[in-house]
Amino acid sequence: MTTEEVRAVRAVARLARVLECSLDGLTAAQYRVLAAVDAGGERATHLAHGLALAKPTVTAAVDGMVERGLLSREPVVGDRRSLRIALTPAGTEALAAADAAATTRLAAVLAGVDDPHGIVAALAQLAPALDGAMAR
Repeated sequence: MTTEEVRAVRAVARLARVLECSLDGLTAAQYRVLAAVDAGGERATHLAHGLALAKPTVTAAVDGMVERGLLSREPVVGDRRSLRIALTPAGTEALAAADAAATTRLAAVLAGVDDPHGIVAALAQLAPALDGAMAR
């Protein structure tokens, strides 16, 4: 491990916290669940796997967001035992507001670096790598 790698890891950890504090009324866990549902995670089992959380943890988070009106549970056609988790209009609005607030905060942080577009591009490339790492 190099000094630069350690600095990068620490910077990403700090950036995560800065962005978490800007989520416009959502916790980081709520944001992650809403984003995962928006990306197509429709069942608690799939969400738990994709978020690297235990299913009871996801179920509790979803329960709270259903109570807040951010998510709904709907029957799955052809499978009487399963429920599909979906964003409600309020959930869609909350996610959009959190995305906008975090994006604005990221832009403010990146205003102090030489190549903000390059960093955004590099961070965007992390998404598939993170998906693969979480699947292991």
